[in-house]
Amino acid sequence: MEINDQKLEKILTDQRNEYQRYLGVLTESFESQVKLIAESTFGIQQQLVLIRDMVAKNTVDIEEIKMELHIVRGDVKIKVGRDEYNLLEERISKIEKVISHR
Repeated sequence: MEINDQKLEKILTDQRNEYQRYLGVLTESFESQVKLIAESTFGIQQQLVLIRDMVAKNTVDIEEIKMELHIVRGDVKIKVGRDEYNLLEERISKIEKVISHR
């Protein structure tokens, strides 16, 4: 098979057209993958905003709990402990028995 200028030009034109189609397919594939990544990134950003807001709310709640716990601890120090309560209850029971026998 003899290659002349016309055949060579046709072969090169066909190869160039095929290569351009191939590059077009690669470009479309790349663009669709980048679009998917961008959509995923946006979704992740929204989730991060929600998590940040939730953490901020939890931080406020924890601070409120700490303040209330401090108040409760102060109240507990003033109040009678469980052992003292049980001891007092036993003493009251003994006094009630003595009084009821009179």
